[in-house]
Amino acid sequence: MVRLTQGTFSFLPDLTDDQINKQIQYAVSQKWSISIEHTEDPHPRNNYWELWGLPLFDITDPATVLFEINSCRKQYPNLYIKLNAFDNTRGTESCVLSFIINRPAYEPGFELVRTEDIGRNQRYSFRSYATAKPEGSRY
Repeated sequence: MVRLTQGTFSFLPDLTDDQINKQIQYAVSQKWSISIEHTEDPHPRNNYWELWGLPLFDITDPATVLFEINSCRKQYPNLYIKLNAFDNTRGTESCVLSFIINRPAYEPGFELVRTEDIGRNQRYSFRSYATAKPEGSRY
């Protein structure tokens, strides 16, 4: 079994709800906008996770974010869910914090794919084993 490592804190054990709440409190204190995303395909080059609701702009109460997180977890208990925080102080939305807050009980990992290329060259890529199943039935 392979543990997906993407974003801040990815090499640490999963954050508890209390630790997630502390990160949310920090993001809110910095006046960062927060979004919650989920996916079945956690490939590192998959930048387009599904957005849960609308981004949370001008949030002053961390409980609002926790409510949305718990709603997303209830709807998608077996998917990857991450929290993103964006800072717009320089006039652009820059992602300053991103970490996984939910993951499936079973993470199948990735497959190394080798293909022949011109001149006996080898090309390597990888794909998630989860994508072998159709969307909606992966976890």
